[in-house]
Amino acid sequence: MEKNILIAFLLNVAFSVVELIGGLFTGSVAILSDSLHDIGDALSIGISYFLEKKSKKGADNKYTYGYIRYSVLGSIITTVILLVGSSVMIYEAIQRLFNPVEVNYNGMIIFAILGVVVNTIATYITHNGDSLNQKAVNLHMFEDVLGWIVVLIGSIVMKFNDIVYLDSLLSIFVSVFIFVCSFANMKKIVDIFLEKAPEDVDIEHIKKHIKKIDGVEDVHHIHIRSIDGIKNFATLHAVVTEYSHEKKVAIKKVLQEHNIAHSTVELELVDEECSDKSCHVENLIQHNHHHHHHH
Repeated sequence: MEKNILIAFLLNVAFSVVELIGGLFTGSVAILSDSLHDIGDALSIGISYFLEKKSKKGADNKYTYGYIRYSVLGSIITTVILLVGSSVMIYEAIQRLFNPVEVNYNGMIIFAILGVVVNTIATYITHNGDSLNQKAVNLHMFEDVLGWIVVLIGSIVMKFNDIVYLDSLLSIFVSVFIFVCSFANMKKIVDIFLEKAPEDVDIEHIKKHIKKIDGVEDVHHIHIRSIDGIKNFATLHAVVTEYSHEKKVAIKKVLQEHNIAHSTVELELVDEECSDKSCHVENLIQHNHHHHHHH
């Protein structure tokens, strides 16, 4: 997969340089906005490439959960670049709306066709990644294709009807689209860092299923987090009538059926006090508080 990211990166770098020249040559702000977007993509893909490599390293004593979050970090950098880039382009295009400029439509059409072709190839190359980072890279590629299709249609329309401000409108359309997509992506990333329970996991449901297992009386301290937006991890305490290996296996099996790749299960006997004293301690503190008030 990394090889694909690298190819996409080189394609994008080469292309955004051509494009920058193209944008200046045709005087089209839509092409310029696309080129800025492509340079942002190329940068972020480069970052993704290195971080994706690093994220493949297994867990060690420094990073006990492994290096997967480096890949998520890649998405953050990418997304920020896109948010800033698209905001700048929206601003530029609005300025341009008020002072329209003649655009070289033929040049624009040629560049747009080139853009669609190159980016379709790049999208195809990166389409089978499943990490959030690779998804982000593929989303970029796909946005590039869309951006170029829009520019192509626009440039053909402008060639036949001299609507000068269409160029700026296209640019705004592309930039707003990029902004919205990036914003949605950012929300996902923030959820991961806030250790929010993954979307595809229903905790109440899981508890119910585990309690159905013979000899499991209760489940508590259930924590589920996603490490990279794909793999889910869970830890929990289960109260059982008697210790047995089968019970642990049964519980882990339920978890696996619920999209949980890795789990740590602690078993406790019914009459055993939960080793996690926090619950009892809090009760005692509140209890003592009341006493003081009475005196």
